[in-house]
Amino acid sequence: MINKLNLHSIQIKEPILIFLIFLIFLIFLIFLPFLKPFYKKIKNYSLSFDHKKIGKLYLLISFLMLIRGFVDAIMMRTQQILSFKHEGYLTLNHYSQIFTAHGVIMIFFVAMPIMTGLMNIIIPLQIGSIDVAFPSLNLLSFWLTFFSIILINISLLFGEFAKVGWLAYPPLSEKTFSPWVGVDYWIWSLQLAGTSTLISSINFITTILKCRKKNLIFFKLPIFIWTCLCSNILILISFPILNIVIFLLFLDRNLNFHFFTSFYGGQQMLYINLIWAWGHPEVYILILPSFGIFSEILYNICEKTTFSYYSLVYATISITLLSFLVWLHHFFTMGSGYSTNIFFSITTMFIAIPTGVKIYNWLFTILFSKKKQSSLILWFISFIIIFSIGGFSGIILSIPSLDIIFHNSMFLIAHFHSVIIGGVLFGYFAGIQYWFPIIFNKKFSEYLSFLNIILWFIGVIVTFFPFYLLGYYGMNRRTIIYYNFFWSKLLFVSFIGSIIILFSIILQFFNLFFSNNINLSITNYEQLFLNNFIFKQNNDFLYKKYFYKNIFYKHYHKKSFFPFLISLITFIFVFSIIWCINIMSLISMFSLIININLFLYE
Repeated sequence: MINKLNLHSIQIKEPILIFLIFLIFLIFLIFLPFLKPFYKKIKNYSLSFDHKKIGKLYLLISFLMLIRGFVDAIMMRTQQILSFKHEGYLTLNHYSQIFTAHGVIMIFFVAMPIMTGLMNIIIPLQIGSIDVAFPSLNLLSFWLTFFSIILINISLLFGEFAKVGWLAYPPLSEKTFSPWVGVDYWIWSLQLAGTSTLISSINFITTILKCRKKNLIFFKLPIFIWTCLCSNILILISFPILNIVIFLLFLDRNLNFHFFTSFYGGQQMLYINLIWAWGHPEVYILILPSFGIFSEILYNICEKTTFSYYSLVYATISITLLSFLVWLHHFFTMGSGYSTNIFFSITTMFIAIPTGVKIYNWLFTILFSKKKQSSLILWFISFIIIFSIGGFSGIILSIPSLDIIFHNSMFLIAHFHSVIIGGVLFGYFAGIQYWFPIIFNKKFSEYLSFLNIILWFIGVIVTFFPFYLLGYYGMNRRTIIYYNFFWSKLLFVSFIGSIIILFSIILQFFNLFFSNNINLSITNYEQLFLNNFIFKQNNDFLYKKYFYKNIFYKHYHKKSFFPFLISLITFIFVFSIIWCINIMSLISMFSLIININLFLYE
């Protein structure tokens, strides 16, 4: 066709990929006629500035990408149980793409969109605002995320995805060792997603600071709003680092700048320092709103004020500040010297203190309370157990001498998944269930919710706890062929756990799509009341009294085609850069400039 893009770029050598693309195309053709009644609704949602509709769109794409990311995980687990003294069923090329895509998808296109979707829906409602501060930018950030997802998935058909791990360390990601387009797909999908997240963070910070109801001062804000504010401040500071460092990698690969190529005077460790200066705050960006969700759930279930509101707020602020002082513990093996390692080891242990404060606050909130019977308490119990174990293993890894042993092993994978699934995913699932009546005017089945949570808990324990043993017994992450029979037994146990998680995801989708309609009543909206603490302080916000006025106030949100058009042209521009289609990139660049100016004028 044009430049690097030709018929040889299509992945016809990978039968699994061809089958998958054929299956997706077939499903699309089957369901296309059934979508006709929804065309008007799809158009309405895709062009509207309404924060609730945009939030629902974020939740939808995150659930779709959860399926894609979990399929990758199942394929990896299957490969590893079949690769005892054998090559397995995946080629090395395909396996390397899968473990790279799995990490990128789960962090950037599952956890981040769920978080942004919940923030979009709940923040304006909790602070009494009609919408976010910049509704047009809100829609633009959604479409940028959407097309970054299209970009990462189109690599299944045209070319390949990166094969260098989800953070693309040089020199492996340099042109010398990754000459084709995989790393370029990685660079530009993250660039679009990072820009989208940055726009959203500016939007949410401005909304919280400037769009609150009168007399709703900072220390009367709900804990969820505090955690969202701190999370978005972290995004505002850390995401420019990500955007800059991957742009420098792009310059290295395409214009011979050699920032990170050591044999031309560059410094590989500069890249790793910068990527983790973003990467570790990213963990807290994801987990802080989850902490806020559990605080909201507990004081609703326990029907009492949160224990020590001020200490929860100060713990949140402490985590925000300390998260920028711990990044080097990700590479204690760098050889930076004992004094540097000691400093980062101490700060890593120190950041556990405010997290521990939060856990004690939640436990004391539950203590001596009249708890409602709710499946939501099971999400909290599962979160506390799995997240605490992940935290304890993190303390082990914070000791440099032990980290040198466990570095790059399956122990590290177990720690990371315990924290992210137990802390982040469980929190957002609990939040979706908790606010489901507000978002969709429906209610989950309590029986199915209990069963779903139990399956998730058992599945995560059975899947990832064998990884601690595998790491202890010396198995490295990303292993494709091994000769230790004991490892194969533990990997088989882990595979069984993955199947349990598969059943829990199926049950969760069943509960989601077949939930019961409810009649609007004040009991459904008790969940959104800010905090009993506020009403005891004679606050004149009058949230309870005027809540219905806020909900049913006829506010007609504007619509615009420009956010979609700008994002589409950006996608075409990026795709043409990846494949070196110079004419298309120039046309799309000029078209992008024109449409941005028209959008600003509108």
